[in-house]
Amino acid sequence: MPELLFEILSEEIPARMQGQAAADLKRLVTDGLREAGLGFETAHSYVTPRRLTLVVDGLPDSTPDTSEERRGPRTDAPEKAIQGFLGSMGLTLDGVEKRATDKGQFYFAVIEKKGQKTEILLKDLLEDALVNLSWPKSMRWADTTIRWVRPVHSILCLFDGQVIPVTFGPYTAGNKTRAHRFLTSAVVEVTDFEGYKKSLETGHVLLDREDRKAKIMENAEALAAQENLIVKDDPALLDEVAGLVEWPVVLTGDIGAEFLEIPAEVLVTTMRKNQKYFTLQTKDGVFANKFLLVANKETPDGGAAIVAGNERVLRARLADAKFFWTQDRKATLESRTGQLTNITFHAKLGSLAEKMARVGKLADALAGVVGADTGQVLRAAQLAKADLVSEMVCEFPEVQGVMGQYYARNDGEDDAVANAIAEHYSPAGPSDACPTGPVSVAVALADKIDTLVGFWAIEEKPTGSKDPFALRRAALGVIRLIMENGVRLNLMTVFRQAHEVLRSDMHQSDAAVQETFTFGQDLLSFFADRLKVHLREQGVRHDLITAIFALGSEDDLVRLLARVEALRSFLETTDGANLLTAYKRAANILRIEEKKDGRRYDHADGLDDKHLKENAESRLYQKLMEVGPVVTNTLEKEQFSDAMGVLASMRLLVDAFFDNVTVNVDDPALRENRLKLLSLIRSSMNQIADFSQIEGGEH
Repeated sequence: MPELLFEILSEEIPARMQGQAAADLKRLVTDGLREAGLGFETAHSYVTPRRLTLVVDGLPDSTPDTSEERRGPRTDAPEKAIQGFLGSMGLTLDGVEKRATDKGQFYFAVIEKKGQKTEILLKDLLEDALVNLSWPKSMRWADTTIRWVRPVHSILCLFDGQVIPVTFGPYTAGNKTRAHRFLTSAVVEVTDFEGYKKSLETGHVLLDREDRKAKIMENAEALAAQENLIVKDDPALLDEVAGLVEWPVVLTGDIGAEFLEIPAEVLVTTMRKNQKYFTLQTKDGVFANKFLLVANKETPDGGAAIVAGNERVLRARLADAKFFWTQDRKATLESRTGQLTNITFHAKLGSLAEKMARVGKLADALAGVVGADTGQVLRAAQLAKADLVSEMVCEFPEVQGVMGQYYARNDGEDDAVANAIAEHYSPAGPSDACPTGPVSVAVALADKIDTLVGFWAIEEKPTGSKDPFALRRAALGVIRLIMENGVRLNLMTVFRQAHEVLRSDMHQSDAAVQETFTFGQDLLSFFADRLKVHLREQGVRHDLITAIFALGSEDDLVRLLARVEALRSFLETTDGANLLTAYKRAANILRIEEKKDGRRYDHADGLDDKHLKENAESRLYQKLMEVGPVVTNTLEKEQFSDAMGVLASMRLLVDAFFDNVTVNVDDPALRENRLKLLSLIRSSMNQIADFSQIEGGEH
């Protein structure tokens, strides 16, 4: 079946926009094909720095003929209704038929539509796709009225080998394109995708992004092996560089031995961010005095001039870094802390110096919880942000914290203090390592919790997809610090402490900060949502987390996860699944009857054992009275599996109750007593979790 091949050639498309643009072009065109009734077998999009390409295989020559039947008004309907139907169809009475149905006699019209040629439909469809393809940034150029990410050079569009004259501004599609900008001047004439791809490769263009990535890595690893080195793994950089070249040529350069005294993190940052170089290291992980660059062309001198030029640029940058490294070490971190008063953390939350004073107080309170030395914690909190005013961090913000660690060691600070300065920002993301040192954990927790409580206190919470202060990331950081280090911490208590510190440090007349701690439960719910996100990939059910958080008293994440795990194991047993079903049945009856009666039935309001008429309800009552204190005791000892086992012992008696006892009887006193017995089932189970939040178990 025929093939559609489409390409738009332009100036260089920014690497960060390429993947989404290719996906959007494919989506717009394939959605248009389906809407037009054009089936196809496969569709693939490709992108290089200079071209967007789409190939669709298995298209038909035309859309199928269709026949559509429409029923009109009854034959005895008013004339106006009949004429309205005929007018909407473009027909007269001669063009419709009368047909009897079980509801009477109606007019019916059959609309026959001839299929349209695919080549005709494609022109409008592709032109619409070009107009509707959006870019983060676009431009107009010369005297054109169209917008595109960069100036367009040409359009290629073929269907079954024939040109479809797609028009976009002043450009009309043909059957020609160009290959590499520098390595060939030949115009490529195209008949199909296979020939197109081969011609581009002959012209030094690798169309497929994955092919370019594979070539880069293959050549990079070969060059590294020649030096007995290995390439530092960097998937994000590889993906970006593959979007900068059409014909990747990997070359090796020297950093310069005189720059190796600069911290490796600075070297990597400037090479990676500014120059897009891959770093090399020994097999022992030691930073090497060489780098890899990816050029976009082959040269007669084997890339010597390209390497020399890149080395000059890199050494100029590193000369600045070496100067900053030398100058910064002439002053201690402690001497820089006063400058933090000039940096505003937030207009309503004071300066960075004020924030770190609060962090110190909160970290001091957390030191005993995590087993950290109080003096080291206070010192680390005092110095944690001081490197922000250093020359190096002003030039390379990505190394904040890391440079503080180097400068702290240069000043003779304890290793625990230096490490905490580097690690208090962590974990900054799901792939970031989580600190384990007690001092680091205390300061990192205090920093993040102060931020969260502060922004909640001034009512600057994330909304929808907007999170300008990265509060979701801060909450996930707190969760990981607690979970991965097994920190036993009552979050509500710490939130309250942080708020008290905030209020004592800020001006009491400052109405921006809430005077009373009224937002704790809302902040805890925010943590619950983040915890669900964090645990989803680990296969933990979100409803179980909700069921535990719904108790309102559980804010120890370590204990919460132990309860969730015990609850999960319990519900996977037959007793657990059946007891959940019984709970749902009891809760549903109570909900219906409480709504009908306009009151809540609570066993604490006088469940009378004299009204226990049936053996099944008497035995269940006795069991519930035994179970309650035992569950409470096991929960206090954090023996959650034992608590679940106690619940499981109720299962047969609960089943017997529902099999043999009618709740809604005519006797009001007996009915009320049985509803209160259901309430006792509900409250006994809700000691462990709010079972109403758990999915499944519907009766």
